[in-house]
Amino acid sequence: MSLSYYIYYRVAQPTRAQAMVREIQSELKTRTGVAGRLLQKRDDPKTWMEIYEGVEEAAAFEQCLASAVQAVNFATALEAGGVRHLECFEDRCA
Repeated sequence: MSLSYYIYYRVAQPTRAQAMVREIQSELKTRTGVAGRLLQKRDDPKTWMEIYEGVEEAAAFEQCLASAVQAVNFATALEAGGVRHLECFEDRCA
């Protein structure tokens, strides 16, 4: 079963946050083979979404993601009191 992860949040420091996301995505690609995308909300440039599709090993991916986010201390790039919201969907048509 293939899973897709959608992670959304609001950033306070866009330049810093973008560098951190690129580092997280590079680590995930290297360790899990899953490439990520980064989107910015059209009418709200501080709302971002990371998308990771084609995840086969959920536990390994989630552990690697958590480790990569912690390693760059991503919380420091979020708006005050902000959090990363993670949603996971499975492909029912595959």
